[in-house]
Amino acid sequence: MRRLVVLLALVMLVIGCGGSDDAGPAEPVALPEEPGIIHVHGLARNPADGALFIATHTGLFRLGEGGSPQRVGGSDQDTMGFSVLGPDRFLGSGHPGSAPKDPPFLGLIESRDAGRRWRPVSLRGKVDFHALASQGSRVYGFGSDWDTREGRFLASRDGGGSWVSRQVPEPITSLALDPQDGRHLLAAGAARSYVSQDEGETWRPLPLPGGFVTWTELLGPVSVGIDGTVRRADEPLGEWRETGRVDGEPAAVGSAEDELLVATHDGRVLASRDAGSRWTDLLRG
Repeated sequence: MRRLVVLLALVMLVIGCGGSDDAGPAEPVALPEEPGIIHVHGLARNPADGALFIATHTGLFRLGEGGSPQRVGGSDQDTMGFSVLGPDRFLGSGHPGSAPKDPPFLGLIESRDAGRRWRPVSLRGKVDFHALASQGSRVYGFGSDWDTREGRFLASRDGGGSWVSRQVPEPITSLALDPQDGRHLLAAGAARSYVSQDEGETWRPLPLPGGFVTWTELLGPVSVGIDGTVRRADEPLGEWRETGRVDGEPAAVGSAEDELLVATHDGRVLASRDAGSRWTDLLRG
């Protein structure tokens, strides 16, 4: 029963979380009180300084080495989709929080100052990406369409300026790219995981359950199941080996070099450098 509840929650998160493309940068908003971190959507390190960034329902937070998480800017924007494209350069999507004038769906947004300010890129008011992956000029996203409220998987070769629609086997909860070839994707849904070698035009099912995926050159492709099981392979169509387990229900997964990052639904942010065998809670030192 618990597994069924988690599966249903993941599907609802993907499909239904509750303007023009030339609007100016989103302005920071003074919050009446600090709500703190509520529900983590994304985890990634900034190549500029190695700091961990935590994308949440209540805004973007930065965790420096040995420090507590600090809000970035003054916005409580619900950053559903989050991807680090390069040093201080982030892509995101989601909902505006308390920011005035922003539409309910932010489309693709970009920051070039490590999340302090954001500007619209495309699909403003039209799409809410819940899963984002990017590399160079390639961007992929899955989320909700404003008009239909149905899930859409979109691919871009020009940094999100223009998009093509692709079909996916099921609603996607997590995306990851081959660090050496942005045409190759890993995707996870609530039921199982998949690989594409042609920018999402075709997909092959993998012998993996649903949940979350990530990929770096040092780690290789990694899967974290809904039950917390960590699996790793040399390449997606090869043999997947169980390498560890997360104690708790994963809410988001990320990685940097040899570091696997997992946020859990009970409010922890965990890091492992041995593919899930041992974990450190970064929020508790």
